[in-house]
Amino acid sequence: MASPIVTLSFTEATQKRRTIRALESKTTVPDSTIVKLAESAILTVPSAFDSQTTRLTVLFGDNHKKLWSITADALLAKIGEERWNGGTKDRIANFANAYGTILFWDDQSSATAMNQNSPDIYKDKTDEWVGHSNGMHQYYLWTALEALGLGVNLQHYNPLIDAEVQKTWTVPSAWKLKAQMVFGVPKEGSAPGEKAQKLPLEQRLQVFGANAKI
Repeated sequence: MASPIVTLSFTEATQKRRTIRALESKTTVPDSTIVKLAESAILTVPSAFDSQTTRLTVLFGDNHKKLWSITADALLAKIGEERWNGGTKDRIANFANAYGTILFWDDQSSATAMNQNSPDIYKDKTDEWVGHSNGMHQYYLWTALEALGLGVNLQHYNPLIDAEVQKTWTVPSAWKLKAQMVFGVPKEGSAPGEKAQKLPLEQRLQVFGANAKI
């Protein structure tokens, strides 16, 4: 499988990566390039004991809009009209007005198999490791989409929307929804500023035994 062409280096993309909610329903690359990124994530991102528990659903066009219609209906029913009209409606509309969404799932059947087959000393850790792999898939795709000039934000309306999403796209019942990654071309003026750091670097990074010479 050919790798998609990127416009930024990995380091540049990680430095530029931010949450961008003001997105247009436009793309910088063909849909096939985004699909290849998703394929690459599934085939190459690591998982504990090579358990391969992460699953992805990529939504474009009307399918993308349908997801956010489902979310809107679920939220309105849950929080009522006053809260819905107090800002939630506009926030969901922003997501719907983007270009697409990637859904991230954990396959519970694969996660259970890993737990059952792992050594006893690791059985209490396998759920955590499943989450690690899903998070790496999210970071991989977020950074890669940034490298292609797309803006991204990550949402978590699960489990509120899970059942309807699974029904709409015939998603296996063993898949558990973990996150929704919205992407599109950032609107003009939406680029965030420098990333704020809450603590000095020396309070967050330790290094021992590094060789001073190359």
